[in-house]
Amino acid sequence: MPVSVDLDKVLDKRYENLPLEQVLDAPVAALQGVSDQHGEALQALRVSTIGDLGRNKYIRWAVALADLHDRVH
Repeated sequence: MPVSVDLDKVLDKRYENLPLEQVLDAPVAALQGVSDQHGEALQALRVSTIGDLGRNKYIRWAVALADLHDRVH
């Protein structure tokens, strides 16, 4: 099922029109506000792509806990 999403506020310009599969394979620095230095720091968590970042168990746990807190408060 095709999905259309406007990613111009999320991704750096050169990644905005790529298919989702290519976006997930892009370096984390392709996200607006994430620098190459941030990307290098994330290597310690074995995160090098946007897909790695989104699938990282520690990040997912943190998001789940923050969402739980926000729903309760």
